Amino acid sequence: MVAQVLVDQADITLAKLVEVNQEALDDGQARVALESFAMTANNVTYAATGFVIGYWKFFPSGVEGQGIVPVWGVARVTESRTDAVAVGTRLYGFWPMAQEWVITPQDTGEGMILDAAPHRADLPAVYNRYAPLHNASSRDAPVRDASAQDDHLRALLQPLLATSFLLFDWLSDNDWFGAEQIIVGSASSKTGLGLLKFLAEPAARPYSIIGLTSERNRGFVTGLGAADQVVGYDALETIARRPSVYIDMAGNADVKFRLHTHLGALMRHSAAVGTSHWDKFAQPQNLPGAKPRFFFAPAQIQKRRDDWGPGVIERQITQAWKRLASDAGSWLTVRPHAGLHEAVRLHQLIAAGQADPRDGHVITL
Repeated sequence: MVAQVLVDQADITLAKLVEVNQEALDDGQARVALESFAMTANNVTYAATGFVIGYWKFFPSGVEGQGIVPVWGVARVTESRTDAVAVGTRLYGFWPMAQEWVITPQDTGEGMILDAAPHRADLPAVYNRYAPLHNASSRDAPVRDASAQDDHLRALLQPLLATSFLLFDWLSDNDWFGAEQIIVGSASSKTGLGLLKFLAEPAARPYSIIGLTSERNRGFVTGLGAADQVVGYDALETIARRPSVYIDMAGNADVKFRLHTHLGALMRHSAAVGTSHWDKFAQPQNLPGAKPRFFFAPAQIQKRRDDWGPGVIERQITQAWKRLASDAGSWLTVRPHAGLHEAVRLHQLIAAGQADPRDGHVITL
């Protein structure tokens, strides 16, 4: 039997641990066992937008009304019926919240492994690509090529800070939409704080940076030293009325309405990125200023591949997230938790908005 975490698709705060029969392997497939994965607000966004964007499609549960939430982490090949991956190979990438999974690996020829399972063919390629971390010389005693801390930081920060960097690149690509200030909502989230830090890097910049967060997290965001101003949600009407871009990490409809109303036509662009405040999310209706549009990171990756050729944006993303991760010890505490049952508890904690932004939760199996 194999353990999985199922989340209620109608109420994503409800999660449970179940056991299912182990899937048999066909030729061309490989079985992987998850070693560790991160639990972040990103996972809540995957669940909250599971139908709209298609995140429920990656790892079908086979149970009506119940879905498996994707996570980022490391898994090891335990059985293989393909030449594409050997037993013992460790793969970093997009996995189910489960004990193990079966993939259909293909070597991309670029040092990556693609899951070519038929049901994933029409899903964004960035989520179907896996990075081999080690090819074991021994089938019985694979050697880890990185410390657990390296695995944990990669799972916690690479996908979130990659999105942060792609947001920064997209804003730059669009000449900041003519804005004089960039407002980052849910600035205490790891994607939010990453964007603050990337926005602060240019020595000469035509914009000021405003971090928008809860009163509880104002001190944390201020301490990052990246924002020119940190404003609590209750005081957002004090933000200067200047040409602005709003990057919404939370999806809080009330905050978005108030900010659009406050800025009116000065809201030059409004981007929806995450839904960490999924319980306060609502489709925007007749908001003043620019109509909110969803930012989809894989689309910016594809644009840059078309602009620059393959591999360039990927290298920039890697350099960027590692640059920020180098001082992660000053703003992140990695907290490992043993066992898949802990994923149930942590999913509910994060979905309820009760997680400390300084904590980076990791499940180890």
